Amino acid sequence: MSGNGIVTRSTLRQQIADALRDEVLAGRLRPGRAFTVKEIADQYGVSATPVREALVDLSAQGILEADQHRGFRVPEYSLADYRHMIEARSLVTDGMFQALAAGHPAFRTPLEDPRTLALLATVRRRGEEAQRAAAAGDLTVLIGYDLRFWRELSVLFGNPYLGDFLHRLRVQSWVCAVQRLRRLPDPRGRLWAGHTDLVEALARRDTEAARALVAAANAHSLALLEDLSDS
Repeated sequence: MSGNGIVTRSTLRQQIADALRDEVLAGRLRPGRAFTVKEIADQYGVSATPVREALVDLSAQGILEADQHRGFRVPEYSLADYRHMIEARSLVTDGMFQALAAGHPAFRTPLEDPRTLALLATVRRRGEEAQRAAAAGDLTVLIGYDLRFWRELSVLFGNPYLGDFLHRLRVQSWVCAVQRLRRLPDPRGRLWAGHTDLVEALARRDTEAARALVAAANAHSLALLEDLSDS
């Protein structure tokens, strides 16, 4: 019975963390919004323990901030924060691309290898879905597919620690970006949608093209957020 209790609590913890993360990424929990463990526990009709654990997890990921006096709150990231996140992301991806170009052992698997082909096909499908969402202006769907795209693409680089770090940075940057992107009356055509071009560049091992695409994506996103901040 105690084992089942642990599994149930762990499952609740993950479910609550997933639900709150989705609320933040969708922009429904606004920056500065504060709440207590009791408030969330009452909302979901569960005990305080899995809620507290979920909130601590989200705080560790940078999705929430621990507030000594009010429990937890949604962070209020600045445009300077976003620039720093972009810089950090660029350092990670540039390192990955350089290792790919240098023939790091993790990347010596032939492109014809069935596992590599299956991975690229999956990532390409995620990219296609992200592009469709961007074209439709569906920010919530775009964020979900973009995160999955990069999460699965990072498997290609063979280092789960780098993949985890990049995922954390991308989640944080979306938390920051969505706070401003929700101001767009019609985001169609204004969101970056070069995911499949990036997959094709990496499939060719064309790291220079891949780096140029990522740099263009970062510049596009930063310019858009700067424009929204000035409006």
